[in-house]
Amino acid sequence: MVNKHNGQQNLMTKPPIIAKEMLIPFIMVALLFPLWGFANDVTNPLVKAFKDIFLITNAQSSLVQFAFYLGYGVMAIPAAIFIRKYSYKSGILLGLGLYAVGALLFIPASIEQEFNFFLAALCILTCGLALLETTANPYILSMGDPATATRRLNLAQAFNPIGSLTGMFVASTLILNKLQVEAFRESERLAHPEYAGMLPSVVDGKLTAALNNFSISDPVAHQAMQTADLITVRGPYIAIAVVVTILFLLFLTAKLPRTISQDTPFTTRELGATFSRLFRNGRYVEGVIAQAFYVGAQIMCWTFVIHYGMTSVGLTAGEAQGYNMVAMAIFLANRFICTFLLGYFRPGQLLMLLALGGMLLAIGTIFFGGMLGLYCLIGISACMSLMFPTIYGIALKDLGDDASLGSAGLVMAIVGGALMPPLQATMIDGPSIIGSIPSVQTSFLLPLICFVVITLYGYRAHYKYNA
Repeated sequence: MVNKHNGQQNLMTKPPIIAKEMLIPFIMVALLFPLWGFANDVTNPLVKAFKDIFLITNAQSSLVQFAFYLGYGVMAIPAAIFIRKYSYKSGILLGLGLYAVGALLFIPASIEQEFNFFLAALCILTCGLALLETTANPYILSMGDPATATRRLNLAQAFNPIGSLTGMFVASTLILNKLQVEAFRESERLAHPEYAGMLPSVVDGKLTAALNNFSISDPVAHQAMQTADLITVRGPYIAIAVVVTILFLLFLTAKLPRTISQDTPFTTRELGATFSRLFRNGRYVEGVIAQAFYVGAQIMCWTFVIHYGMTSVGLTAGEAQGYNMVAMAIFLANRFICTFLLGYFRPGQLLMLLALGGMLLAIGTIFFGGMLGLYCLIGISACMSLMFPTIYGIALKDLGDDASLGSAGLVMAIVGGALMPPLQATMIDGPSIIGSIPSVQTSFLLPLICFVVITLYGYRAHYKYNA
């Protein structure tokens, strides 16, 4: 009877996901999660938009992603050290401050009409994002009993898709569909009915050539169009800067609980010892590498879906972005399915299977082309849905006190999104490397290679590291 009573008592005292005294701080921090989702997905279409506005190559316009994700590589580890020295609240305030400053710099960038100015603004903005991500995730984990930490983080992460879908919607309806350069391309299509019988990649080249000729034949009108489009681009960034500034003031005046020992910052010796242990941990090091390739694949597939839709299918930029929104919806829905499947598969095993699916769909994207190839490209999102948190969890397993810096290393791996899109854009600009298949299709060899790397990590995690 005693054991039964104790069992009932333990059941009654089971720790809640969020304690009553932590509810308000939890809600406040959870409100940060949509911020990086919005920034990621409102920025992806700028690669194509800036290409047409500034009349630059795909490789040059892909520097948008390089600048955006470079912030993660630069700031992740300094962010972890900063938080340890000061507090989670300080990390949030600095992150929000950098976010707002980066977004507001779109105003002078649009006035100067300088592409490199936009790149600098994006890099500053994402230094703020890196601080917010490095702060918010462990802060949510620390807001209660360790037994409910994962469920608490999953609950907070549910807010992230709100930002992602909002960013995609804004990009599609308030940026891409409002650009005068898109209206110019559409008027060229109507003026040349013969384009209907040509390959989409050929038509895209002719439209780009017409835009270049227009900038030469009527530079004043082209300048006016460029000015109007840059004002359109900066609008959402001004709006998000206002939202972020309001959140900054909210956090500045709020009293947040201190859940870690900020009074004992890292010493140089401690940092060195921690880095040494992490570098000797094969599962962790391989996880950081796999994470970099995963983020690279994700950003390439979500950025160049617009190029693929316009060049291989013949869609407008707005229509292609619509398919990107479908890919995001599939990505989100499959998260729940994969979470269910984790009850039957080990993480490494499921990661390997998802990556194999990504490889097959990438092959279809390359060789099918047209709508079938676009469907394969969209389907890749289903395979990517659980990769980031799965790699994250496998790499941090059993790290103990080293997990804080280890987590920062995995956030830093997001820099893969800075390095790989420019390589793919260079392939799109160049000649096809597989016969007569358009270069925009063959460029997806890079995501294919990424999924090979992730498959190998899943295999080793399952069979060597027993994860």
